[in-house]
Amino acid sequence: MTAEFWTARLPDADGLLADPASIAAQNERLRALDPAVRSLESLPDTIAGDQVRTWIGALSRLPTQQLYDGHGFEVTPAELDELVDALALDAVPSTQATRFGLVTHRASLRTFPTARQVFNQRGDTDLDRFQESAFFPGTPVVVVHTDRSGAWAFVVGEFYAAWMSAEGVAIGERCIVLGYGRREPSLIVTGPQVRTMPSPGEPTLSELVLDMGVRVPLLQDWPADAPANDGSGSGAHVIELPVRTPSGGLRLARSMLPRSPDVSTALLEYTRGVLIRQAFKFLGERYGWGHAHGARDCSGFVSEVYRSVGIELPRNSQDQAASEAFDRLVFDANVDRAARTAALRRLQAGDLVYTPGHVMMVLGQTREGPWVIHDTNRPSMRDADGALRPLPGNGVVVTPLLPLDFGPDGGLVDAVTAVQRIHPRRPA
Repeated sequence: MTAEFWTARLPDADGLLADPASIAAQNERLRALDPAVRSLESLPDTIAGDQVRTWIGALSRLPTQQLYDGHGFEVTPAELDELVDALALDAVPSTQATRFGLVTHRASLRTFPTARQVFNQRGDTDLDRFQESAFFPGTPVVVVHTDRSGAWAFVVGEFYAAWMSAEGVAIGERCIVLGYGRREPSLIVTGPQVRTMPSPGEPTLSELVLDMGVRVPLLQDWPADAPANDGSGSGAHVIELPVRTPSGGLRLARSMLPRSPDVSTALLEYTRGVLIRQAFKFLGERYGWGHAHGARDCSGFVSEVYRSVGIELPRNSQDQAASEAFDRLVFDANVDRAARTAALRRLQAGDLVYTPGHVMMVLGQTREGPWVIHDTNRPSMRDADGALRPLPGNGVVVTPLLPLDFGPDGGLVDAVTAVQRIHPRRPA
C-alpha cells in the first residue's frame, strides 16, 4: 500500500523511459492516428452547420433504457423530449465563424444542456449518466453552439466534445487561445490538486482548483516586491489564468500558487518510479464518474498520471484501449485463460490493462501475479474458495489483478480486452 514497496522491486525505477522529444512525437502520433482525438489547429476559420449537428448528435442521443431522478422517480419521455428540444438544432446556421475559447474553471461536461442528474437504478445516485467528463482551467476549446436558453455551450476540445456552462468559457483570438498552453516558462501541477491563493480583488481566480497535469504560464521574472493581485510574488509563483469578461471575452489575469512540492517548473521525468509515485498520490480518493465530486474516474485517473510526464491519452477507457498510437496487445475471445494469465504475469509497472468500461495501471508482480492501482466504483474479488467478496472502497485502490471479479460473466482475467504499453520512441 505504498509507492516505496513497488519502486523498490524495480531494477531501475528511475531509469528514463523516454525523453521530451520522444514524448512530443508520441503525442503527435496520437493526434495523427486516433479518431477520438481532434486537432483544433486544423479547424478552418468557418465551420459548416452539418458538422456542428454531427458533433452534437454523436453525444446527445435519447437514452434507450429507463432513467431515474435522485428521488427514484422515472424520467418521463416528455422530459427527455424537452432536453432534445433544448438542443436547438434548428437554430444551427449553415456556416459560422470558428470561435476559440479558454475554459476558466473546472467545468463539468454534460450529455445534454442541463445540470439535472439521472441514474440507471432507483437509489443508486453515485453515477450520473448525464455526466461525461470535465475540462480544466486553460483548456482550449471551440464553441460551436448554444442551447435554446443560451446558458449552455457545446464545446469541442481535443479530447472531448460536450455541453458545459457557457459562463465557464471565455472567447478569444485563435492564436492566443491555442498558444496559451504552449507558453514558456510554465508551471505544471504535479499533485492531485492545488488551489490558487485567495484573491478578493480577482474573485473568479480565488482558490481556483487546478488538477494534476494542468499547465499554466509562469511569470518567472515577476519582481519579488511587486504586487500580484492582493499580495506580492515573493512567496509564491505568479501565473496567468483565463478570465471571462462581462461580455464573454477572454482576459488573462495574474494569480498566485504556493511554492509547494505539488507544482513543478518542468514536466516530471518519464520513469516507472514517477508513474507509481504519481498514482499513489490519489490513493483513497473517492470515485468520481466523469470527474464528478471534484474527483475522477478510472480513465481520468490514468490520464492525469501520464499527463504529469507530458504524455496524452484519449479521455475514455474504450478509446484508450482501442488506440493504435501505443504498443497494444489485444486479447480476443479466442485467447484462453491460461494464455491470458501468462501474458498478464509478464506485465510491467505502468502498463494499462483494459476491460469493458474500466482501466487499471500495473504496479508490479508478486507470487500472486500482477497488482494494479485503479479508480473503481464497486470492486469485488473471489476468495480462495471461489466465494465472491465485495471490497471496501469507492475510489483509488490497490488490488491483485487475477482474483478480481467482473460480475456474472466471470473473472476479470476473462474480460481483459487489451493492454497498452506507453513506450514513446524518438522520431526518425
